[in-house]
Amino acid sequence: MHREEWEDEELDELEDSTDGEAELEERARFTVDKGQSPERMDKYIMAHVEGITRNKVQQAIDDQMILVDGKPTKANVKVKPGMEIVYFETRHPDRSEIIPEQMNLEIVYEDEQVLVINKPAGMVVHPGCGNYHGTLVNGVAWHLNPEHDKTQIIDLPRIGLVHRIDKDTSGLVLLGKTQEAIEFLSAQFRKHTIHRRYIALAWGHFEEPEGTITAHIGRNQRFRKKMDAFPDGDHGKHAVTHYKVLEQFHYVSLLEYRLETGRTHQIRVHSKLIGHPLFNDATYGGDRVVKGTIYTKYKQFVENCFKMLPRQALHARELGFIHPTTGEEMRFEAPIPADMQSVIEKWSKYIVKGNDE
Repeated sequence: MHREEWEDEELDELEDSTDGEAELEERARFTVDKGQSPERMDKYIMAHVEGITRNKVQQAIDDQMILVDGKPTKANVKVKPGMEIVYFETRHPDRSEIIPEQMNLEIVYEDEQVLVINKPAGMVVHPGCGNYHGTLVNGVAWHLNPEHDKTQIIDLPRIGLVHRIDKDTSGLVLLGKTQEAIEFLSAQFRKHTIHRRYIALAWGHFEEPEGTITAHIGRNQRFRKKMDAFPDGDHGKHAVTHYKVLEQFHYVSLLEYRLETGRTHQIRVHSKLIGHPLFNDATYGGDRVVKGTIYTKYKQFVENCFKMLPRQALHARELGFIHPTTGEEMRFEAPIPADMQSVIEKWSKYIVKGNDE
């Protein structure tokens, strides 16, 4: 699959590796001339940004990466003289920048077609601006390089990344090892047939044992590196998250999330939308005392938990898919990592002791 196809067709289903680490750059900025006729926005941009395709323009508009006078626009809006148009895009590394690097990867499963890895928190999935080394893809490039030649370049499609998770989210990542496997697995993500379950610690007490969150997700209209929820569906893309409460600790709750779609920051944005941001999620308001008491001892307890888990409490625990050649349904599970498990246990003991004061 050519890189342009990979970006146009699959990027939105890659649920997060540039996520919190997304590097946006301003590709073009221009003001519409005084004598400009009322042309459609998409056609105007295609004529004024070199090398851009219609699909890329539409994708950029859908992702709110094209701003007109500081606000997202639509493809059929007519341009007017004096409009200021800014076109952003996510920076991707050139293929030649993906250099094999030796690292300890926790390989959960591997055969000739697929590779399943349990990614630790703190590791970026693939190279990007500011993160050209030490990523999961760099490690996979080394793993797939039988000669372990650091000078050998392996291009991104060969590495077979078909979805992503955030830098500070731990858990299972799936890769295809052949072109056929990449296309087969990518199709499952597009059709939303991939099985994905996450474990998370979220602020607050839930009145209902389970529920569904439905709201479009798109880029925040002010802070372009953040995502936002749009319940009325005017912006962004359709997103559905199902959750089930596993255990409650008065002020925080242990949840299981099941993704029906795979939008960037989906769980984190949807959780914030319903008033339950993920514990210690700095991007979406979970890195402060959201629920609980005013007592100093309680605040200190929370701060201690933050130090034990210096990231959002989110773990991609289960991953399931149909194998590209055997047709077998594959299911894998990664245990909750030690940092997150220790905080869960700390909350459990804290509530049992009743240490609110």
